Amino acid sequence: MGTSARAPSDVGRAAWLFLAPALILIFVFFFLPVLASLVLSVTDFDIYAIANPPTTRFVGLANYTKLFHSPEFWQALRNTFYFAIVGGPLTIAVSLGTALLLNAKLVRFKSFFRTIYFTPFVTTLVAVSIVWRYLYHTRYGVLNYGLAHLGIAPIDWLGNPHWAMPAIILMSVWKNFGYNMLIFIAGLQAIPQDLYDAAEIDGAGPVRRFFAVTLPLLGPTLLFVSVITMIGYFQLFSEPYVMTQGGPLRATTSVVLMMYEEGFRWWRMGYAAAIAFVLFIVILIATLIQFRLQKDYT
Repeated sequence: MGTSARAPSDVGRAAWLFLAPALILIFVFFFLPVLASLVLSVTDFDIYAIANPPTTRFVGLANYTKLFHSPEFWQALRNTFYFAIVGGPLTIAVSLGTALLLNAKLVRFKSFFRTIYFTPFVTTLVAVSIVWRYLYHTRYGVLNYGLAHLGIAPIDWLGNPHWAMPAIILMSVWKNFGYNMLIFIAGLQAIPQDLYDAAEIDGAGPVRRFFAVTLPLLGPTLLFVSVITMIGYFQLFSEPYVMTQGGPLRATTSVVLMMYEEGFRWWRMGYAAAIAFVLFIVILIATLIQFRLQKDYT
């Protein structure tokens, strides 16, 4: 027809040409810093080495050995797992429940409610943490004011080691569920209505339709939401940093907060880099477990 097919080599060259800018940026701003951090984690780089880099010494796995023998690290790791394992599923459950309600045919003003529920997510986390810190105030907080009317004694939400982490989890659920809600709504709208109609004709009630139709077809969406939520929750930092500074009695110190303190308060950069890579391995393992569970479920 007068047109010749383009050679495969030309197509491949054009593809690499289009991909090159993005790949270069990813390499420069992601892979190089990660590699630099890995090198840093096997050295004793600290504030003195910043002024005189040649004084940096190679220490091998000494930072990792010190880390695994640190009670403070294990406490921070337990706190992080507590926050992720409790807060993550709770956030997903609230998000899914809200999405199901807003996707119902009888609900009016859906756009309004979606905007209202999504607003906390786009609000600055530091501002949200400060507001919730006042809500949790032992004497003047709204929560304790409501409990007083129920005859319950005031709770020191952020000053009691047993209540500090649940208080942060509650705030985080309120802050983050709106984003997952929108993703779930998109997944729900992609499910054909014909399947629900067929299930209803077969006598399936709302609960049966949810477990037989909605949940299986929502599997990929649920996997995506679960992974990004758990990754984000394992990186807990701003909430305890603003609300409790890691207290009381280190009950809310997370791995990332400990890494920040070691790296930017005590300037032990090599030790902080080792903490970062241990957290990376933890997040990677948790993500692989989620993918495996999803594969077994489907």
